[in-house]
Amino acid sequence: MKLVMAIIKPFKLDDVREALTPLGVQGLTVSEVKGFGRQKGQTEIYRGAEYHVNFLPKVKIEVAVSSDLAEQVVEAIMKAAHTGKIGDGKIFIMDVERVVRIRTGELDSEAL
Repeated sequence: MKLVMAIIKPFKLDDVREALTPLGVQGLTVSEVKGFGRQKGQTEIYRGAEYHVNFLPKVKIEVAVSSDLAEQVVEAIMKAAHTGKIGDGKIFIMDVERVVRIRTGELDSEAL
């Protein structure tokens, strides 16, 4: 099993969700986060004064999938979140040792 974690631009969230649904992804976790990468923040003007924004709003998506589905999920996220501009985000793939569904006690792939 794999945990696929993607940091993307907020306005791409619906596109990513729609791309994952046909693959059989039944659930995902979304968090609003802030951060920066190569873009090093940005400068904004508010009421005539210039402010430097160090952290940009992003969305973190986490989805646990079977190992054989992980590559398809990564490809779908890449295509759906791509704008071609700096700050498109990153995808991290991690091994998952164990999954337990709390309600039923199901384990591993049955718990997904």
